[in-house]
Amino acid sequence: MLSPIILFVYNRPDHTQKTLDALAKNDFAKDSILYVFCDGAKSNSSQNQLEKINETREVVKKQKEERNFKEVIITEQTQNLGLADSILSGVSQVIEKYGKVIVLEDDIVTSKGFLRFMNEGLEVYQYEEKVMHISGYMFPANLENAIPNDEQTFFYRSTSCWGWATWQRAWAKINTDTEFLLSELQSKNLLKEFDLDNTYQFSKQLEFNITKKIKTWAVKWYASVFLQNGLCLHPKYSLVQNIGTDSTGNTSPTTNYFWHNQLADYIEVNPISITENKKVVEQMKVYYKQFKLSFSQKIINRFRLFRGIK
Repeated sequence: MLSPIILFVYNRPDHTQKTLDALAKNDFAKDSILYVFCDGAKSNSSQNQLEKINETREVVKKQKEERNFKEVIITEQTQNLGLADSILSGVSQVIEKYGKVIVLEDDIVTSKGFLRFMNEGLEVYQYEEKVMHISGYMFPANLENAIPNDEQTFFYRSTSCWGWATWQRAWAKINTDTEFLLSELQSKNLLKEFDLDNTYQFSKQLEFNITKKIKTWAVKWYASVFLQNGLCLHPKYSLVQNIGTDSTGNTSPTTNYFWHNQLADYIEVNPISITENKKVVEQMKVYYKQFKLSFSQKIINRFRLFRGIK
């Protein structure tokens, strides 16, 4: 059985349209059920913002007419939940029914092989407890020498919120108690490893959640997976492009740090050893270091760019 797809949208009709257009071109799209969660307006929304929210919902509703998917099930929130609560509740609701989910946000453009990759990954590793997450996106880091030529996938500790999938068995282990997560990392002396030798301090996001400077979900998912000694399957070449780093919504000013000139049409999923690729870890450290941003600016940019972590 193909996994259901969940799409979270809010007030970006153009991005939503591009995301849906790309998804509709995917192998398996016409045989997949699509759930769309439309967040509600904030109490202080301007007229322009309200119009954008309504435009986005109209884009979604047209999918029922165009029949690009097996079925389209739309939930329109009457109040604003925010992305973090929307994802936590939406994923939990759908995964309880199907046992697995593929998750997208309104600014994630996929290649035609994205759904095939995710569904094959969900099938191949469905009974492997250590495998807790599948990512369709991979950073444009230099991985050519880190992954064997005969392999197209690898395992890496970090989750990614730009086109991902998981199983109910894994999602059941998410812990949203930020103080507990940070305390566990500290007491077990895992902060340095969690932060990739301090090249990117994910733990600061946990601190910011505790002090309520931000409200995020994905860093808690990463911490939960990490503390379970879980691993995440990634493609050698990205199947996903994030088009939201263009100053729209809550993103930061335009950047090309995460941009791919070309996406992979398809990545084959074959069973590989369920161990973290240490060469990839080292390359990711190099990748994060190249930004040459101040520590505080790294955290701020990460928060703004990774809309799934806000």
